[in-house]
Amino acid sequence: MAKDYLKLHFIVLLWGFTAILGKLLTVPPVELVFWRTLLAAAGLAVLLVARKQVWRIPAGQVVRLLAVGALVAAHWITFFLAARLSSVSVCLAGLATLALWTSLLEPLLLWRRVRGYEVGLGLITMVGLYLVSQAELDQLLGLGVAVLSAGLSALFSVLNAKLIKTHSPLRLTFYEMLGACLSIVLFFPIYSRYFTQGQGLQLAWHGYDWLWLLVLAGVCTVYAFSTSVELMKRLSPFAVNLTINLEPVYGIGLAVLIFGSQERMATGFYLGTLLIVISVLIHPLVARLMKGKNPAPTPAMPV
Repeated sequence: MAKDYLKLHFIVLLWGFTAILGKLLTVPPVELVFWRTLLAAAGLAVLLVARKQVWRIPAGQVVRLLAVGALVAAHWITFFLAARLSSVSVCLAGLATLALWTSLLEPLLLWRRVRGYEVGLGLITMVGLYLVSQAELDQLLGLGVAVLSAGLSALFSVLNAKLIKTHSPLRLTFYEMLGACLSIVLFFPIYSRYFTQGQGLQLAWHGYDWLWLLVLAGVCTVYAFSTSVELMKRLSPFAVNLTINLEPVYGIGLAVLIFGSQERMATGFYLGTLLIVISVLIHPLVARLMKGKNPAPTPAMPV
C-alpha cells in the first residue's frame, strides 16, 4: 500500500511538472498542444490494443467524446499560454481555482443542489486569488488566462463525470486526445492567418524540444494517466482526491528549484496561494464529513 501512495504522489508530481515543460519548450502553445495530443493519442491507442480493450463505439458517442476533446485542447492551450505570459508559480496559482469552478459548474450541469460549504470555500479561494493578483500586478494577464484554463478544465471534468459511466477511462481519454488533436488541425488555418503575426505554423522542433515533448506526451500524459487509473482500483477515492489537490504545491516547489529567482514572488502571492491551496485541501475533508463518504473520483486528466 505504501508503494501505491508513493507512486500516486509521483504521478501528481509529474502533472505539476507540465507547466515547467511548457516554459522549457520553444514550440508555441497551439503547436505544442497539437504535438502533445497527437503523441498521446498514439500512445493510448497502443495501450488499448496491448490490453485488448474494445475501442469501437457508436458514431454518436464518438462525436461527444471528440467534442469534449476540443475542450481539452482549449484548456491545454490556455494553460501553456498562461505559463508563457507569467511565471510558472502564478500560472499554477490560477489553475488551483479548479475546485471553485467545479463547485459552480456541477450544480448547473449535473442538476444538483448548491452545497453551502463549497460556497464558503469558494469565497476563501476568491480572497486568495485577490491577494495573488495584487501581489503580482505585472502578471495579471497570465493569471487571468490561467483562471480561464482552470474553468475549461472544470467544464470537461464535469462532463467526464457523466461519460465515465459508459466508457472505460482509457478509451474515453483516447477519443478525447484524438478530438483535441483534430480540433487543433481544424483551427490551424484560422490560427495561421490571424494569430501568428505572419510567421505561419511553427511545427518544427528545436534543440531539446523533442525530449521535452516525449516527456510531456509519453511520461506526463500516457504513463501518468494509465498508472493513475490502476492506482484508483486499489486506493480510496478520498486519498486520491486529496493527493491530486497537491499538484499546485508540487509544481510551485519544482519551479522554485529549477528557475530560482525567476519564481520568487512577493509575500502577498504566497499568502494568497496558501489560502487557495488550503481551500482545495479542505474540500475533500469537509465533503467526507458532510456525506459520510466520497464518490469514486473521475480519472484525472493530466494538465
